[in-house]
Amino acid sequence: MNDPSASRSAAADVGSLAARFRNHAARIGVIGLGYVGLPLVRAAAERGFAAVGIDIDRAKVDLINAGGSYINHISAESIAAARATGNLSATDDFSALAGCDAIILCVPTPLTKQREPDLTFVVRTTEAIAPHLRRGHLVVLESTTYPGTTREIMQPILERGGLKSGRDFFLAYSPEREDPGNAQYGTNDIPKVVGGDGPDAVRLAVALYDQIVARTVPVSSLEAAEAVKLTENIFRSVNIALVNELKVVFEAMGIDVWEVIEAAKTKPFGYMPFYPGPGLGGHCIPIDPFYLTWKAREYDIATRFIELAGEINTAMPRRVVDKTVAALSERRGRALKGARVLILGVAYKKNVDDTRESPAFKIMELLEQRGAVVDFHDPFLAAIPPTREHAQFAGRPSSPLNEATLAKTDAAIICADHDSVDYALLTAHCPLVIDTRNVCARLGVAGDHIVKA
Repeated sequence: MNDPSASRSAAADVGSLAARFRNHAARIGVIGLGYVGLPLVRAAAERGFAAVGIDIDRAKVDLINAGGSYINHISAESIAAARATGNLSATDDFSALAGCDAIILCVPTPLTKQREPDLTFVVRTTEAIAPHLRRGHLVVLESTTYPGTTREIMQPILERGGLKSGRDFFLAYSPEREDPGNAQYGTNDIPKVVGGDGPDAVRLAVALYDQIVARTVPVSSLEAAEAVKLTENIFRSVNIALVNELKVVFEAMGIDVWEVIEAAKTKPFGYMPFYPGPGLGGHCIPIDPFYLTWKAREYDIATRFIELAGEINTAMPRRVVDKTVAALSERRGRALKGARVLILGVAYKKNVDDTRESPAFKIMELLEQRGAVVDFHDPFLAAIPPTREHAQFAGRPSSPLNEATLAKTDAAIICADHDSVDYALLTAHCPLVIDTRNVCARLGVAGDHIVKA
């Protein structure tokens, strides 16, 4: 039988913990100090919470504790300021979680080579939390995943020691919505969706995030919250696939897809502009749809629309290479084999140093497979960092963008349209420019040697 006194005590704990969140008296632990975790732990510290970041990478921990940053759009000055208040610290010791009131997981959720969900980081991190879990803890997963992960994967691991979700500790899910490099919407400005294992978990998650972000949006369950993030990114994936396909169709008709989009977006209702590119990048859009398609198979449901969008988007890097081959042959009279190709921007989007799932790496791989000599220039990266799928490029240095580099270049491919690149210099001294972002036209830089792709 249930013990009524235990229920009353648990209710009292909920009220006490909610008050600690509202009064900024709680201690917050954030696990995983990457593009999601570092902004979050900084935001919590800036809001007056005692915030500890936990990461297995000791170099990151040491840099944060020294008041530095390893992410371009997270300034070292902001980390140093948070450190100076005494609110922000970092460690690689998971025992620090015992002293926290809330534990937030911001760990990677990649795909396997078979394009199935890889929850290794979620499982291992949850197993690392379990020995330090205590009564009254709020545990929140922020990593993007399929509906059911928090309840089916995390909860059983956390309950192995005898504590029960909803009674002894509280389990919630709140999808991260970081947009690296977005100057308009930072961590504090973006509403947070929260779902929990029961009303007490939701109440506590709302009480916590209300102190950090603009507003919270509670939903009915863990699964609903998990589905929100997938819906947001599948929406983008499908629409990007649509304009990528329109680009191919319109090009065959001699129509400029970018001109069409600019004209279409003047309609004040019923249309939202999306833009074609060399392929999808970032941690979310290339990956999240496959989390749902994998989970849907459990229910014998085929997600044909979503999978078709994935096929279109993943085909874009190969199309860029094919356009480069054709342009080299038609305009330069030479083959790709032995040609020197310069990639402009290996970040997955403009004005950031984030290379996660960047389509530039697939383009580089395809070019080298066909015999090209490939260099790159990226003003945000001195060298290519280690990646899971393209380890062969790790450590390759960025070439300077100058007349000497361009003099030995047969073709340049603009993959990320960073604002700080000198496109006038590029187009003046490079004999062939493959523009996948329409940046040259936007800047009014023209020439017969500029090819849109």
